[in-house]
Amino acid sequence: MNVNPGRHLREIAKLTVSIRLAVSALVLTAILLTAALSSLLWWRTAEAASRQLASTINEQIVAAVRKEVAAIVDEARAAHTAIRTLFLQNVLDTRDADKREFVFLSQLQSQATISWVAFGWPDGSFFAAHKLGDRRLEMMEISLTDHAGQRRIDEYEVVPGDIEFANRRFEPTDFRVADRAWFKTGLAGEEPEWFKVMDHPTGERPSIAFAGPIDVYQERQGVLAIVIEYTRLARFLSQLEVGRTGTAFIIDGSGELIAAPDKDADELHAAKSDTTLLPLARMALVKAGEDGRKEAWRNRLTSAGGAYEVALTPLPFPGWSLATVIPEAEFLGPVETTLRRLILGLAIGAVLAALASAMLARSVIAAPLSRVVGELRHVEAFALEQVRRHPSRLKEIASLSGAIAEMAAGLSAFRKFIPADLVRSLLRQGVEARPGGSMQELSVMFVDIAGFTGLSERLGDRVVPLLSRYLDLASEAVVANGGTIDKFIGDAVMAFWGAPQPQADHALRCCRAALGCCRAIAASGLADDLGQPLQIRIGINSGRMLVGNIGSELRLNYTVIGDAVNVASRLEGANKSYGTQILIGEATERLARSAIITREIDSIAVYGREEGFAVYELVGLVGESGDETLDWIVRYEQGLANYRARRFAAALADFEAVLNMRGPDRPAELMRDRCGQLVESAPDVAWRPVAALTTK
Repeated sequence: MNVNPGRHLREIAKLTVSIRLAVSALVLTAILLTAALSSLLWWRTAEAASRQLASTINEQIVAAVRKEVAAIVDEARAAHTAIRTLFLQNVLDTRDADKREFVFLSQLQSQATISWVAFGWPDGSFFAAHKLGDRRLEMMEISLTDHAGQRRIDEYEVVPGDIEFANRRFEPTDFRVADRAWFKTGLAGEEPEWFKVMDHPTGERPSIAFAGPIDVYQERQGVLAIVIEYTRLARFLSQLEVGRTGTAFIIDGSGELIAAPDKDADELHAAKSDTTLLPLARMALVKAGEDGRKEAWRNRLTSAGGAYEVALTPLPFPGWSLATVIPEAEFLGPVETTLRRLILGLAIGAVLAALASAMLARSVIAAPLSRVVGELRHVEAFALEQVRRHPSRLKEIASLSGAIAEMAAGLSAFRKFIPADLVRSLLRQGVEARPGGSMQELSVMFVDIAGFTGLSERLGDRVVPLLSRYLDLASEAVVANGGTIDKFIGDAVMAFWGAPQPQADHALRCCRAALGCCRAIAASGLADDLGQPLQIRIGINSGRMLVGNIGSELRLNYTVIGDAVNVASRLEGANKSYGTQILIGEATERLARSAIITREIDSIAVYGREEGFAVYELVGLVGESGDETLDWIVRYEQGLANYRARRFAAALADFEAVLNMRGPDRPAELMRDRCGQLVESAPDVAWRPVAALTTK
C-alpha cells in the first residue's frame, strides 16, 4: 500500500474548509430566516400591546381623577353639613369666636383638599380660616363696625397633632363679602350650591365654593362657604404618570383650564404648569361636541407634525372633563426603535455567528482554556463569587474547571468569617499577611445595643435572630459608607474609616454611617421582648492610631488600636450617662464640622484618663434636618459656656429654656440638676467643669 502523508493532509484541509463553510452557511441562513419571521411577529404583537398599554394607563388615570374629584366634592359637602348642623343644633353660635375658630380650623386640618372655610354675616362682616400650604394656617376677620377697611390675621404653625399660634397682624383690605356672588346668592337662597370664585381677601385665586345659607330658629345668620382652590387639583394631577411626556388637564365645558399638573402648587404658590399640549385638549372638546360632555371620548389627533392619543372623560363635577394627551411616539416610537435595533443586532449577530462557526475547530480548546485561566485569576484576587464552572467536551478541561470551582466553593465557606472586601484591598496593595502596621489618622466607630445584657438573659437563644438582624443593618450602613468592619464583639460592632484605602473624608463617612445605622434600626421595627423599640448607642472618635495586621504569625487581625480607639469605645458607653444616641469626639467634630450638625454636650474625663475633652452629640447632616440653625442647640451651648464660666444661675436658666423649647432632653436635665446643686453650694477654687466617667 502506498501512503502519501501530504495527500492526506491536503484532503483533511479540504474537508475542514468545506465543513466550516457549510456550518457558516447553515447558521447564517437559519439566523436570517428566524430573524425575519420573529421580527414580523414581534412588531404585530408589540404594536397591539403598546396600544393596549396606553389604553390601560388612560383608564387608570381617569379612575384616579374621578375618584379624587368625587372625594373633593364629598369632602366639601360633608364639611358644610357638619358645620351647618352645629349651627342649627345651637351647639355653635356664629358670633362665638373661640368655638367658631376651633371648628373651622378642625375642618381645614381634617380635610386635605379644602382651602377655605368662610362665613359672612348679613351686616357685611366676614370671617374665614385659610390653609397656607401644608405647614401654616391663618384665621382672618373683617368687621365693618371696627377697624373699617382692615382685616385681622392670626397665623398658626401646623405641628404633629396640633397647631401653634405664630403671630397676629392687621392689613388694609378692600374686600367686601357683600359684593361677592356666592354671598349674595346664598343669602337669598334656601339650599347650598356650587359657585366659581376668583377673588378672595388674599387676591385672585381660581376656586370653586360650596356655599349656602345658615338659619337658626328661622332667622338667617349668614352664608357658609367651603372653598377648594384649583391648585389642590394641580398638585394631585402632578402625582399621576401619564407616560414620560404626556399630561392630563381638567377643563370646563368652554375649554377653560381648571388644573394642569404642578407638584409645587398650593394656596401660597400659584400653578405654573406646562400647558404646551392644552390646545389639543381644547381641540378634543370641540370635536367631541355634546357627546364628549356626557360620555368618554377618545381619538387620534395631530398637531405640528406629531400624532397624539387624546381622551376626554366627564368628571363628577358639573361641566368638568378630564383630558389626557399622550404622544403616539411615546408608545409606538420605542417599538419602531427597538425593531430597527433588533434587525441591526440580528444582522451583526449573523455575521458574528458565521465567523464563529468558521473558527469553531480552533476555539474548541483555546477558548475553554482561556476561561479556566480567568477563573484562576478570580481565585488569585479572592473574587470567589465570580468563579464559574465551564463544561467542555474535552474531559481534561472539564475536570480542571470543576476542580477550580470546587476549590472556590471551599474557600467561600470562610467568607462570613473574614471581611472579603478587606482581603481584596490588601491583596491589591500588596500587603503581606504578617504582623505590622503604621500610624495613621483614621475614624473609628463602636455600636452597641442598650440593655443587651438583660435582654439576652431574658431571651436566651431566642436573641439570635434579633441580634443577627441588627448586625445585618449595622453592617449594611458601614459598608454603604465605605467603612471597614473590624469585628463583632457580642452585640457590639467595631468599624473604622481611612484604611486600607485612604479616605480624606473619613470622619464625615463615619458620621453618615452612624446616622444611617440609627435610621435603619428605627425603620426596621426591631423590638425587644417587652415590645419596646430596639435602642442603640454609638461612639465615634478620630485621631492617630495604629492600623495594620495585629496578632501573631499563626493568626492575624487587620485592626486599629490606640488611645483614640479607646476613647471611641468610652464615648459609646457615655451615651448611657447623657441619654444620647451618638457621641463624637473633638477631632471628629473638627474634621466634619462643615457637613454635620452637632451639639457640644460637656467636657468629660473618660475612665482611665484624667484630662478632660469636649464631647459632642451628632444631631444630623447639614441640609437634611431642614433647620440647620437649631435655636435649642445655641441656647444649650450658651448654658454650657455660662456653666464653665461659673455663672451657674445663668446656666440654670439656659438649660431650663432648652427644656421648654425642646421638651424632654436628658443632657439639658443633667446639666440643669448639676447647676442647681452648684447654685446651692458654690464650688471651691479647685473646681473644674469636667465630668469624670467612672465606668467604661
